[in-house]
Amino acid sequence: MYKLKIITGFDAAHQLRGYKGKCENIHGHNWKVEVEVFAENLNEIGIAIDFKELRKITEDVISELDHSFINQVHPFNEINPSSENIARWIYMSLKDRLSTTPVRLHSVTVWESDYASATYFE
Repeated sequence: MYKLKIITGFDAAHQLRGYKGKCENIHGHNWKVEVEVFAENLNEIGIAIDFKELRKITEDVISELDHSFINQVHPFNEINPSSENIARWIYMSLKDRLSTTPVRLHSVTVWESDYASATYFE
């Protein structure tokens, strides 16, 4: 079994509804996104999936959030744009898009700072 990881990111603002503290105010992050996938087999040239392909698929998903006010992007206009919810949303979006590739999605980790992250996996 192989586990591969790419790291990318996006810049966006959000605010946490119902939070008692500074994060209730609009503020921004330079979000970092880690995507990990599993592969059981390698292709004829010894790779599971081209890192460029995995990065492109991921960046297509997160482009919806890049340079946005996340609270106005569906479904975050209805649910809190917490790191946990953002990680799950990216995971679910990637799961569908990766279903036709030779890899299986393992997890998505979203970092809102160098010291705080949330990971979603099934």
